[in-house]
Amino acid sequence: MAAKRGRTAQRLELGLQLRQLRENCGRGDRGGGLTRQQAVTGLRISSASLQRIESGSLNFRNVGDLRKLLNKYGVTDEEVIESLINLNRDSNQQDWLTQYRGLMPAGMPGFVGLEPEAHSMKAYHPTLVYGLLQTERYASAVHEVQKPVEEYTTEFIRSSVELRMKRQEILTRENPVRLHVILGEAALRYPIGGTDVMREQFARIEELSNWDHVIIQVLPFRPSYRSVNDFAILDFGDELPPRVQTDSAWGSVSTSDKPREVGRFTRRFDAMTASALPPEDTPDFLHRLEREL
Repeated sequence: MAAKRGRTAQRLELGLQLRQLRENCGRGDRGGGLTRQQAVTGLRISSASLQRIESGSLNFRNVGDLRKLLNKYGVTDEEVIESLINLNRDSNQQDWLTQYRGLMPAGMPGFVGLEPEAHSMKAYHPTLVYGLLQTERYASAVHEVQKPVEEYTTEFIRSSVELRMKRQEILTRENPVRLHVILGEAALRYPIGGTDVMREQFARIEELSNWDHVIIQVLPFRPSYRSVNDFAILDFGDELPPRVQTDSAWGSVSTSDKPREVGRFTRRFDAMTASALPPEDTPDFLHRLEREL
């Protein structure tokens, strides 16, 4: 029996279905569906709210508006209507992520909520060890370094590290997510937390690199080295469109399921894969760095 989807994935599924119904209902001026503005006419929600619903970041607070919208879309099958109403209701329930939402920058809760739904993930981190690979001490040290600037409290750091450790459960559960990470050499050379913390972190990366479902490569300093912002690509198989996440200089997180954007970052990752050291060289590279500590 398939595992029940998380709330974020349920909202995303609802939004995708509604967007497809709106675009294919054939009631526009040229028979090409309705615009969002046309769809919300007579409803108690705005076109901006409908856009957020279709993107999976919001759901209907009033089921009557959902019924009216489906009527506009020409949906008359009661079984379909009830399934969408149930999906909207279920996606409004609290889940494990609710208590951590205030700890994350804008856009990040949606991404974290989708991580458990992914079949595979690809990620590039140029300056810090990727979060799903971090040890608890390394994660704490990262937050401590940022504490004076971000004005983090001790409780904020504790909860943030707890969340990071919980996210890593997708690698140890039954049917784990397949993970392929490329770390920039700077991510391994930047001293976080002192020698003991870095030695422990290197040992953790080496351990993970031996897991069948985890691939870790290092992109060493050379002409092909890339210092672009970190990014991650989530693949959900045939269940949902693939999604790319990037971090901005302002601390917010942007995600997109547009094929053009996903394709661009996928090509970028593939180019880095070809430039990085082979996965089997990762342990030796870590050992060399460890001797330099």
